[in-house]
Amino acid sequence: MKEAMVIIVGAGPSGLATSACLNKLSISNIVLEREDCSGSLWNKKSYNRLHLHLPKQFCELPYMSFPSDTPTYVPRKQFLQYLDEYVSKFKVNPLYNRRVESAMIKEDDKQWCVKVKNASTDETEEYFSRFLVVATGETSDVYIAPVDGLSSFRGEVIHSTEYKSGEIYKSQNVLVVGSGNSGMEIALDLSNSGVKTSIVVRSPVHILSRAMVYAGLVLLKYFSLNVVDGFVAMLSKLFYGDMAKYGINRPKEGPFFMKVKYGKYPIVDVGTTRKIKSGEIQILSLQICWREKVLPSITSIRGEEIEFSNGKSLPFDVIIFATGFKRSTSMWLKGDEYLLNEDGMPKPTSFPNHWKGQNGLYCVGLARKGLYGAAADARNIASDIKTLL
Repeated sequence: MKEAMVIIVGAGPSGLATSACLNKLSISNIVLEREDCSGSLWNKKSYNRLHLHLPKQFCELPYMSFPSDTPTYVPRKQFLQYLDEYVSKFKVNPLYNRRVESAMIKEDDKQWCVKVKNASTDETEEYFSRFLVVATGETSDVYIAPVDGLSSFRGEVIHSTEYKSGEIYKSQNVLVVGSGNSGMEIALDLSNSGVKTSIVVRSPVHILSRAMVYAGLVLLKYFSLNVVDGFVAMLSKLFYGDMAKYGINRPKEGPFFMKVKYGKYPIVDVGTTRKIKSGEIQILSLQICWREKVLPSITSIRGEEIEFSNGKSLPFDVIIFATGFKRSTSMWLKGDEYLLNEDGMPKPTSFPNHWKGQNGLYCVGLARKGLYGAAADARNIASDIKTLL
C-alpha cells in the first residue's frame, strides 16, 4: 500500500509531463507504467525512420525546449534522448511493470484506490490518492480488425508497432493495411528497401506536406478553422493534383476539422505520394467506379491469397496491419460517468475543459492535439490541483 497526492497512469510523454509539472509545484505523485520503460511507444513500438510530424516547437514538453541543434523534425532516437533528459531533469520516477487492474473512488473519504498487478513479482499492489490522472494516451492498445481466414495465412502477420525496417523484407511481396501516417511511411520505407509494396486505402484521406501543416498551425492563431482548412486544402490540390486517379480520394471535410472532431490526422507526406504516382507503391483501392468512392476492403484470406471486396485476389508474403489503436480505459476505470466515453476519449460535453472530470479525476494527452495538447493539459492539471490544495 502506497499513498501520494496524485496517481498518474501511464509514463508516456503525457504522464511524464504531468509528473514534471506536479514536481515543480512540490505535489507528491506516483507514475504507474505497465511496460518496463517510459515512452514505450517510442522506445519499443516505433519504426526506425520515424520522425515527429510537426516542427519541434510544437512538440516540446513543459519547461524544457529541445537543444538548439536538434533538427526541425525530430528523429525517433533524438526524441528518446529528450525524454530521458526530461525524466532526469524533473526527477520523474515511474514505477514500471505495473498494470492497472482497477481504479475507483472510495465514497467514505473520496480517495482513489488503484489496484495494480506487478509483473515483476506477480503480486497485487494498492495505491491511494486524492487525485487520479489518466495518461494512457490515444495509442494504448493495438487494433487488428478481424478478417476471415487470417489464421490460415501462410506468411508473416504483424501490427505496425512491431515493424522496424524494410530491410528484412527485401524482394518480398508485402501488403500494408491502413493509410494513416504509419501505414504511408511504412509503405515508403518498404519501397525504399526494394520491397514490392501494396497498400489498402479504405477511406478518403487528406495529404499535406510538412510546410502545409506548419502554415496551417500558424494561421489557426489568426483565422477560423474553416478559412484555414479551405486554404490548406487548396494548396494540397495544387501541389498533389488529382490523387483520386491513383486510388486516393479527398474527404469533404477539412483536414484540421477532421483532426479535431474525429481524431483523424491528415497524411503528412514525406515521399510516399511520389512512389504512388510512379507505380512503385500499388494502391489497391483503384477500380472502375473510383469517382463514386467505392473502396475495397479485405474480405477473406485463403493461404497466401488475399481476397478483396472488389473481386481481386492477390498473393502476399507479409501483411502489416497499420490499423491503429483502441483504448481499454473503460475496463479498469470505475465510477466515471462524466469525463471519458467507452472508447477512453473525452466526451464532447467536456470540452474545452476536457482534461478535468469529477471527484479529482483528470486526463491528459487525449485532446487530439498531439504533444502540444498534452503539454497544455499537464500544465492545466497541475495548476488546478495546486488551486484545490
